[in-house]
Amino acid sequence: MLLDRYRKIEEELFPKNFFYRHSKLVAPDLIGCQLIKKNNEIDQVKGIIVETEAYSQEEEACHGYRKMTESNKSLFGKPGTFYIYKSYGIHHCLNIVTDKENFASGVLIRSVFIPNKNERLASGPGLVTKIFSVDISFNSLEVLNNKSLWIAPRDSTLEEKDLIQTTRIGISKAKNIKWRWYLKNSKSVSKRLKGDSTPKFQ
Repeated sequence: MLLDRYRKIEEELFPKNFFYRHSKLVAPDLIGCQLIKKNNEIDQVKGIIVETEAYSQEEEACHGYRKMTESNKSLFGKPGTFYIYKSYGIHHCLNIVTDKENFASGVLIRSVFIPNKNERLASGPGLVTKIFSVDISFNSLEVLNNKSLWIAPRDSTLEEKDLIQTTRIGISKAKNIKWRWYLKNSKSVSKRLKGDSTPKFQ
């Protein structure tokens, strides 16, 4: 089908080892990429990733910091797969596994801008999974090799000045590590760096 052909082209546009890098390198490169959820043949949700956070077993905030468990084993899996977990038993969070197998490293998708919708509709990890109908059933699926949820490359090039790099949100450990990035000109960011004013236009 035509949609499958376009998806094949999208897969080829990603460098082969895109996800086989440290999460702190993949996270800023995911800003501007598109998150796409296909609900059926005529219905899909599509948005631009505008905020990400990196985690790695080298630091205490990562789920895999201590050891592999039944709940976090997907984070130790193949780079380029999804790691889904439920935060505080309330909402799911969407992550992309990175770096190498048997090493916990991933990127949390924090916020997505959905064109022609309220700019705050997916301005937080729980809102992202709610709007895109993502749950644990997507855990361990390949990001570029499934028929319902995937990521497509950026439509245009971003420069370093287009991104803000700052500390992560909602964690109690390793709080000073600056592994969060967001698109400076987006109103869909969950929380802006102090002093960074919200843009007037998206």
